[in-house]
Amino acid sequence: MPSSTVPRLLAALACLPLLGGAAHADTCDDLARQIAGAIGGKVGKRAGPSIDLRLAGPIKFDVTCRAEPIVQATSAEPAPSATFFRDLSVASEILIGESASTVEPIIANAYRTSLSERRKSFIQQNGWSASCYTDPGSTTMRTLCSVGRIPPG
Repeated sequence: MPSSTVPRLLAALACLPLLGGAAHADTCDDLARQIAGAIGGKVGKRAGPSIDLRLAGPIKFDVTCRAEPIVQATSAEPAPSATFFRDLSVASEILIGESASTVEPIIANAYRTSLSERRKSFIQQNGWSASCYTDPGSTTMRTLCSVGRIPPG
């Protein structure tokens, strides 16, 4: 092997882990675009593994891609609107593959449980979960709900 081949080979091998991260980022960006399009939003800024989705009104969304992607919605409304639950369930359908009509009542149940028990509510389903946290006294974030696949292991 020529002496210049070894350094090039080592440099190429050193870059391989970066390619996986770039592919993961592209997958997450594509997922964020699909979700934004489905709920009438636009893809906003990316910060690390999280991508903000911009929507008009008091509801905020983001997609976070780590081991498994998660979609999260927050609302500053005293009680989240029907749009909050509908948009989160539509986003969840894209993310986890369960129908929005299956996911929506589970998210609503997690919300009601969180509100009545004054703690984070976490509901596991077949390989995915929905969770909600409520803070009725807050003026900036009164409800935060998320849906995502449960990482294997």
